[in-house]
Amino acid sequence: MSANNIALTVLITIACVVTGFYLVHLAWRAIGVWKIRQAGPRPMDAVKQVLWRDPGTVETRDLQHGPRGKDFTPAAPFTFIEEHFGGTQPCVSVRDARGRTWRVKWGEEVQSETFAVRLVWACGYFAEVTHFLPEGKIDGSKELKRAGACLDDQCRFTNARFEIDDQAEKKMFEEHGWAWNENPFVGTRELQGLKMLVMLLSNWDTKDRRDVARGSNMAIFEVKLPAGGREARYLISDWGGSMGRWGNVMTRGRWDLEGFEAQTPEFVISADEGIVKFGYAGQRTDDVATGVTVEDAAWLCRSLGRITDAQIADGLRASGASSDEAARFTAALRNRIQQLQRVGDRPDVLNS
Repeated sequence: MSANNIALTVLITIACVVTGFYLVHLAWRAIGVWKIRQAGPRPMDAVKQVLWRDPGTVETRDLQHGPRGKDFTPAAPFTFIEEHFGGTQPCVSVRDARGRTWRVKWGEEVQSETFAVRLVWACGYFAEVTHFLPEGKIDGSKELKRAGACLDDQCRFTNARFEIDDQAEKKMFEEHGWAWNENPFVGTRELQGLKMLVMLLSNWDTKDRRDVARGSNMAIFEVKLPAGGREARYLISDWGGSMGRWGNVMTRGRWDLEGFEAQTPEFVISADEGIVKFGYAGQRTDDVATGVTVEDAAWLCRSLGRITDAQIADGLRASGASSDEAARFTAALRNRIQQLQRVGDRPDVLNS
């Protein structure tokens, strides 16, 4: 085959791949629009809608136990309820000794998700109660399919993520979730702060309601308030794509210490004319990484900057990090936080 024919074949192959890529994405978009229309209006009862609540004394927040604290941890023994087949990872529901229901998941996301929810919660954002259990046993689990490989013949498991399934909360996922560009908080510091935390944690899996054909990671939980009434809490429901490399499908990762460290110097690129430029790339890069101002960074750092290294390390160890991982992840996160603090305080000394 001549050189010209080889070059032509390569060009045709590239054109076919690019065309196929765009056709697939157009199909996903069309399916998503159809699913949202079929789902109809969001079945929301709450009048009040919230994304963030002042965390108060951030430096006293318990990152070891996370949202709802020590009294809301999984209590053995665990009894099998059912297996779930949605999502990419094996998952079952169990009931614990206190009668609470937990969704148990295995796979490469369990550590990153457990830590990420602790950090965003410490900054005042809503997050699901999530715990990492290095080992345990689920009584009554039998005839499992995907989850069968996650338990031995004595129903014991290792390295699992437990997420509370609170029946008192009305949960709206997928078609009834929310999107980065369509929510009650567009243009607010609270939404910009959440975007910065997504980038800080290298969470590349930022699919929203528009991506429902592939699965959205944005949810709304309606919660009854002690004084009466209900409020709708907007949150990210899946932080599994965190604590590794951001990027495209070929480069991104989860709970990848070396990758997280390597990209840390590229976290904040510049702060020209009051707009912060980030090195981040993910599923919805334009929505997440653009338009953040130095004032937004300063606002977030009022809470984020008060989190101590000891708190971060506590959260990492509670997520299954080794001593070395905890120390190095903490150092990388502190470096990223300091980058945000510098642009929030004095953009002109970003690279000093």
